[in-house]
Amino acid sequence: MSWLPGRPHYRQSLASRVILLTTFAVGLSVALVALAAYLTVRHQLQASMDESLKTRAEAAAQYDLTEFTMQDVPAWMLGATDTRVGYITAAGRIATTSGPTKDAIELGGPELAVARGDSKYSCRTIESKRRDYRVTTVQTKQPGVALVVAQSLESNEKALGKLGLAMFLFGLAGVIAAALAGWAVARNGLRPVRRLTDAAEDIARTEKLDPIEVEGNDEIARLARAFNAMLTALAASRDRQRQLVADAGHELRTPLTSLRTNLDLLTQADRQGGLSEASRAELLDDVRFQIEELTTLIGDLTELAREQPARVHLEDVDLAEITERAVERVRRRASSLQFDVHLEPWWLTGEASGLERAVTNLLDNAAKWSPPLGVVTVRLEQGSLLVADQGHGIPEEDLPHVFDRFYRSPDSRTMPGSGLGLAIVRQVVERHGGTVQVGHADGGGAAFRMDVPGFPQPPETVTSGSQGTLSDA
Repeated sequence: MSWLPGRPHYRQSLASRVILLTTFAVGLSVALVALAAYLTVRHQLQASMDESLKTRAEAAAQYDLTEFTMQDVPAWMLGATDTRVGYITAAGRIATTSGPTKDAIELGGPELAVARGDSKYSCRTIESKRRDYRVTTVQTKQPGVALVVAQSLESNEKALGKLGLAMFLFGLAGVIAAALAGWAVARNGLRPVRRLTDAAEDIARTEKLDPIEVEGNDEIARLARAFNAMLTALAASRDRQRQLVADAGHELRTPLTSLRTNLDLLTQADRQGGLSEASRAELLDDVRFQIEELTTLIGDLTELAREQPARVHLEDVDLAEITERAVERVRRRASSLQFDVHLEPWWLTGEASGLERAVTNLLDNAAKWSPPLGVVTVRLEQGSLLVADQGHGIPEEDLPHVFDRFYRSPDSRTMPGSGLGLAIVRQVVERHGGTVQVGHADGGGAAFRMDVPGFPQPPETVTSGSQGTLSDA
């Protein structure tokens, strides 16, 4: 049966559960030990009594019954306890001494079987009206007669009663001590848990993601360190979210302001008689450009706001073919540039649209910074794609930040763009298990190198070729 929320097991505090479990475990252990000790002592006392009765009975059975009567039984046969001595014949006749309690001990089949010779020895407990007796029966020298020795179990029962009382008292003291020990363990051992709980509640109340103090090297310390790691990740995520919102607001404000200004200008011109066809077409082109820039920015923000794309369609793609399509698209937008392209096949399993967008962003960046009539170099060799331009290059202090979201160098802030294109390139490449780096080209411009794992041949060809090699081997 499983424990469900809302049951008493979960409504109790952890400290109370530790105390209850400790008390229960110790109490159960004490009870089992006491029971085992009680049964062991009881067995030993009874075995010792049985051995004593048998020894005395066998010794008395060596005498001739005619030498003494039941009223003249030797003291060594009776011992110092309430002991009865008698005999039983095969015909069922019984003669016995009278004890101080005058109890009637009813003999039966086991004793009669010894008298008849069917059994050599009998030992059992017989209950009387007042107390219990341990009765031992042995054969005598006279055929058809058995000697019976019975001893009261009162002394054993008193000893066992005292033993049970002592065990109960000591067990109760042990349970109380276990409860106190459990309380001490719960109070002292769970102090770090309470401190961690207070820190978590304080963080939830104040939203201050400050790390908590870690003491020791036990499981609680490991939990605290893991909690601090989670706080660090949460703080970083919150900072990134705030930065993303702030940067997005700033980047969105610029095209929206320009778009609103152009629309207001168009409205005012219509009220004053309208603009010329050339001016109106120029203004509408500017509005269309701002809308496209705003659409691109929103798409980039959506792409970067998630760790994985909403729907991923993985397939075997040729990076050379993807790069060729991207080059053709960028060439149409930058018709004044020349593209020096050399592509070698490179197959991988990935998302074609994401890879094409990453390559297009690299090419757009190179086209944006290339001078008129400049040359953009595109090389794909062994899965390494190089995109280099002939611009003025990237300053050393800007190199570590070119792939950061919304980062724009001072020279690029006057040019169109949102600062998200290269961040998308890094995200797509890392999602495909690759890397992207930036450096200086031989001609002085910027050089981007994108490396993704794959094969120079289609996966079917690689698989069949490897199988043939294995077969030949």
